Amino acid sequence: MGATFASGRYDRMQYRRCGKSGLLLPPVSLGAWETFGGYRDGDVARACLFRAFDLGVTHFDFANNYGSPPGNAELVCGRIIKEMPRDELVISSKAGYRMWPGPYGEWGSRKYLLASLDQSLRRMGLEYVDIFYSHRYDPATPLDETMGALATAIAQGKALYAGISSYSPAKTREAAEILRGLGVPLLIHQPSYSLLNRWIEDGLLDVLAEEGVGCICFSPLAQGLLTDRYLNGIPAGSRASHPGSLSPDLLTDETMAKVRALNEIAQRRGQTLAQLAIAWTLRDPRMTSSLVGASSIQQLEQNLGALGNLSFGEDELAEIERHATESEINIWARSSSA
Repeated sequence: MGATFASGRYDRMQYRRCGKSGLLLPPVSLGAWETFGGYRDGDVARACLFRAFDLGVTHFDFANNYGSPPGNAELVCGRIIKEMPRDELVISSKAGYRMWPGPYGEWGSRKYLLASLDQSLRRMGLEYVDIFYSHRYDPATPLDETMGALATAIAQGKALYAGISSYSPAKTREAAEILRGLGVPLLIHQPSYSLLNRWIEDGLLDVLAEEGVGCICFSPLAQGLLTDRYLNGIPAGSRASHPGSLSPDLLTDETMAKVRALNEIAQRRGQTLAQLAIAWTLRDPRMTSSLVGASSIQQLEQNLGALGNLSFGEDELAEIERHATESEINIWARSSSA
């Protein structure tokens, strides 16, 4: 291990228990959805992972299909993780979306999930991941088979905990029951959630609390909409300026009026809009962590700055609620769960 990390990296971070498990996660975790191994190279990834760890971020989130080409995020970051103290890290990966051609390269079959996990471990050069997720519910595969594959991964020592992503409240409860019968607790659920995407408030958070399952949200910044980047239009080179996950068609006058009003609230709190958005997702004690990306150390540090003010007064929450109702920006989240 050639790298040296800050000796006080755990002093200021307040970790949160993941459901009823023994695992603690930082309230802000770092993911590699579209950045590392995608539009940011290995040098940026290394700088961001190292800086995040120095600041107490111990959880790094991947999936088999992250990066360009798919899988490249695990390749790029796997080389970096080798320079870090593995036993101090929580590394997660997922499988569910299309990864290779043919009938066995996506969804939730036992064959696909276990083959994908083996591939992820080879790409990252790891013996195990801490959390292995079913990335999406598969309506064509019995849920017993999908959850059984997660349990097998744990029995094989290739994963320590089981997770699911974008499952509906009903399917989450069913998944937890199946895993419990197999002697494997469901550790965590990873849904999309933001000020403009509120679907998990309609039952999912209640189920997670009842089942003792943690929750880590992705897209707390609504793919960048809940930042100051689009307050005055679509800048050249931004995510919305080219085809991608944030369509310019979603930046309607109504949505942007909400965003500008939220930005004014953030300024009064002494925060950026992004910091307000991240802090807001963490206001609920049922939330374990908020998953952010970073394309630079500066962006990473700004996002982690949200932890400096996680308190909201009742008047603030009421004002935020008047401006931040669910919009069309992430409405796909409802159709991606079942």
